[in-house]
Formats: sequence, C-alpha cells, structure tokens
Amino acid sequence: MLNKIKRYIASEQLLKPKAHCLVALSGGADSVALLLTMRQLGYETDAVHCNFHLRGDESNRDEEYCQSLCKQLNIPLHIAHFDTLTYSEVHKVSIEMAARELRYRYFFQLKEALGADAICVGHHQEDSVETILINLVRGTGLSGMLGIRPKKGDIVRPLLCVSRKEIEEYLHQQAISYVTDSTNLVDDVVRNKLRLNILPQLAAINPSVNDAILTTARHLMDVDKIVEESLLQALQSAVKPLRNGQEISFKRPFISEENVPFALDLQVVRQFPAPSYLLFYVLKPLGFTTSQITEVAELANEKTGQLWESAAYELTHDRHSLLVLPLEHDVPRPLLIPETGRYVYDERISIRLTASFRNPQTPLSFSKDANIIDLDAASIRFPLTLRRTEVGDRFTPLGMQGTQLVSDFLTNRKRNRFEKRTQLVLQDATGTILWVVGQRINHHFRLTEETTKCLRVEALL
Repeated sequence: MLNKIKRYIASEQLLKPKAHCLVALSGGADSVALLLTMRQLGYETDAVHCNFHLRGDESNRDEEYCQSLCKQLNIPLHIAHFDTLTYSEVHKVSIEMAARELRYRYFFQLKEALGADAICVGHHQEDSVETILINLVRGTGLSGMLGIRPKKGDIVRPLLCVSRKEIEEYLHQQAISYVTDSTNLVDDVVRNKLRLNILPQLAAINPSVNDAILTTARHLMDVDKIVEESLLQALQSAVKPLRNGQEISFKRPFISEENVPFALDLQVVRQFPAPSYLLFYVLKPLGFTTSQITEVAELANEKTGQLWESAAYELTHDRHSLLVLPLEHDVPRPLLIPETGRYVYDERISIRLTASFRNPQTPLSFSKDANIIDLDAASIRFPLTLRRTEVGDRFTPLGMQGTQLVSDFLTNRKRNRFEKRTQLVLQDATGTILWVVGQRINHHFRLTEETTKCLRVEALL
C-alpha cells in the first residue's frame, strides 16, 4: 500500500519530498493509517486532533488514544477543544457544518503558525464514492460527479487511491489498533444511510460497484477538462467588465466575486451548444439557485427588465445582456463641495473645481474630455453636491429647452442598469442639476459669449 500511495502522491503532485505535513488525526482507521504512511514515506509529520465534545466519554477516549499513539510514534501532537454545540447555535449551522468550520479554521491557523506545507486528511476511495452518490441524490452538475478531489488548496488527500479494506489490512500488518466512532454505525445522516444501507445493496448487484463508480468518475474528469476548455473559450467572448479598469479573471470557478459587476453577452450564450450549462457554471458560484438559473435560461429571450437576487448579487436582463451586480446595502453618501478645490467621493472618483475669468472678446473653447466640463459660474450657488441620481431627478440637457428626467435621458443613451444605478449628478445649492457626470451639462449653465467667469469641473477617475 505504501508504494501505491507514493505513486499517487507523485502522479497528483500532492506533496514535495520531505514536505512538512499536518495530519488530521481522529483516531479512526483512516487517519491512523494516514499518519503512519506519511511518517514511513519520509515526510516531516505533526498530528492534529480536534475534540468537539459531542460524544461524551467517547470523545475523551479518542483524544487519549491519539495522545498515546503519538507518544508511541514520537510524533508531535496538537489538540484543540471546541464547544461545537454553542458554535452551531450562534452561527445557525448544522452540527456537522459547525465541526467542519471549526476544524479547518484551526488547521489553517496551525499550518500558518508552524510553517507547514500541507494539511493531510484521510479520505479514501469509499468516501469519494459516497460523495458522488450524495451529490447525485441531491442533484448535481458534472463537477459533483467527479468525487473528492485529491488536492484543494493546502488540503491534500493521499489515501484516495486506496480502499477501506486495504487500510485495515495495512494497520493489521503494522499491529496498530484504532478507535471506532459509534456515530458512524447509525444510519441517521445521509452519508451513513448510503454506507450502511444503499452501497451494500448496490454491491449485491455488482460486487465491484465502488471500482465501477470511481472508473466512471475518472472518465468524467477527462470530460470535465474538455467542457472546461469549451466554457473558458465561450466566457472569454461573453463576459465583459462593467467597471472602468476592471479585469476579468477566468479561473475555476470561472466567475468569482472579484469579477462582479459584469455583463454576459446573450448572443454568445445562445450560440453555446448548451446555454443552460454555461449559465449554471457562471451563476451557481455566485449563489443563484438551480431553479433561478433555469428561469433565467427560459426568460433570456423575453423582454428585458427581469430581476433575480442571490444573497449577495442581483441579476437582470438588460437588452442583449445579462448584468450581474453586487447587491448594495450602503449607498455612498453625497459629497458636499463648499468651494473650489479637490474632493474625494469614493475610492474610484474624486472631483476638482477651479474658477477662472474669461475675456468676452476671447473665442469660446470647450473640453473634448467627457469628464471635464466648463460652466458659466455667474448663477451657480455653492455649496455644490455630488451624489447618485435619484428617482424624479430632472435637468435641461445641453441643446434642449425643456426639462427631462435623468432616468429617461440615460435610457435614451442606452445606459444599462449598473450605469444608471451608479450615475452621479452634480447639483448646486438651489437643487438644480448642473451636470450628469460624464454625460451632459445643463443647458442653462453652458458657456456663452457673455460669460466672464468660468467654473471648470473635472471628474478624476
């Protein structure tokens, strides 16, 4: 078994030779075998045990066993105690999720403190089979059918190449005992139901059911690579940033929060061989549900304006695109500008105002930069205010006489939902909008031949 694990570590590039490993040690057969194999393969090894205090005396028994084993093997042992029930209640998560969060948070902190290279956990072949079946029962995409991955960040799983039977035979050969978690023998959770009830029935149909499922998973891994390349090519054409200077990063998951806000070109989506599949891969990592994504796919050809929300994002159909925007809970405060000078609105924009006198005999000149304007300062009243546009805002666009809603003006200019929501306006003390920033000034404040005092306004992005 050692040689098998050694080859697996090399083929999956899990660990460098002589790496410093933290081994998650529960006291069960899998973790004990992992600890022994890592030591025998020449890795610098520390053991980590978490006592979640969920099983009374049995939890303390496991801790004592781990202490005894590590003392026998002369392996450093790090122990953490957790009030898992309280954590579960406070954070409103299941006991299983609470234990997972506490465990991995401690693992990562300890890895950082010790300068270790990796965290090793003892998942084996049957664990991967169970994970595939759990995902299948709950409903999954292709990635859910691939089983447990051998490596995820700093977490590695060297035993995924061996079965539970091989692990037990190895421990028997080593004359090493282990403890058994009694909760694993009760079919009270999904994984236990599969392990204790479903898999034995499947094995009655095909004694090699585990090998068959894992072989299928390996085939699907190859398929997944082909699909991933196809998705990547499509998304590079379909996804466009909505924020100036923003760059889209295409890594798995293809779209992460660092890419939001963005637009998804519906024409590219429709040309993809499986449009719904592409939408799933884009939107699922952002918290949109399967039913929402199905609805998006069905309504993407309908009229614009539909809106969907996940916990952190909103999705809207805008003309020929789907826009994904962050949900806004705190709108930036209006910026009061008491006099000329430079003022910061937020981390992306500041405003600079300078006043100057003009000789009426001098020909008029205008900035060609949309973010720099010149106004007739004669009737402008300070303080000015820079703020987001609001419902009901009106102004007189340059070249017009009557007023127009800012929202209608932006719609006519084909501005999308994100651009409308983040649009800034500059108004004076009378509440009159002087400038729809970057778009159009108010006609009544334009420079004329009679202008003697100018106010230059620059939006510095």
